[in-house]
Amino acid sequence: MQTEATDKQDREIQALLKDYPGPAATAAFYDQALARATHEGSRRLRNRWIMTGFGSAVAAGLALWFVGGFLLTDAVVPDAEPGIPGIVMTLEEPRTVNLVFASATALESALLTITLPDGIELAGFPGQREVAWQTSLNEGKNLLPLKLVAVSPVGGELLARLEHKDRGRTFRLRVDVS
Repeated sequence: MQTEATDKQDREIQALLKDYPGPAATAAFYDQALARATHEGSRRLRNRWIMTGFGSAVAAGLALWFVGGFLLTDAVVPDAEPGIPGIVMTLEEPRTVNLVFASATALESALLTITLPDGIELAGFPGQREVAWQTSLNEGKNLLPLKLVAVSPVGGELLARLEHKDRGRTFRLRVDVS
């Protein structure tokens, strides 16, 4: 809301500017100004959504860490050996499990073999208890998302074997079905 004094100042400035005519703006000038204004607004909006998404991902990760670290103890995965991570799945409900392989150096042509327990299938490989393929690992952490489906209430131990040249390592994950 403008006051009367502000209106008076605006009129005085407009009267002074009438004595100094500027060059007339071209149509290209208006097009360029609109394009820049639109681009700046969309960049700000995109940056805001990126930061909102990043903040949400961090918050969700912290919540999962809290729940997984403090509330889900050995009571969630009964009869599991200490030190072996475990998950609980619901029958016929797909669940993505992220396996992380850390490597000190890049590995070319490593063999990765996933051995599934009875009653658990890898999405896209129905009925197969073992799936193997050649892959390359980058130096650092390498993420392997596995989409698992519990087809019977049996569960057991999932094994992920990583072999490269004359070295190998096996990772274990306890899978229970409720």
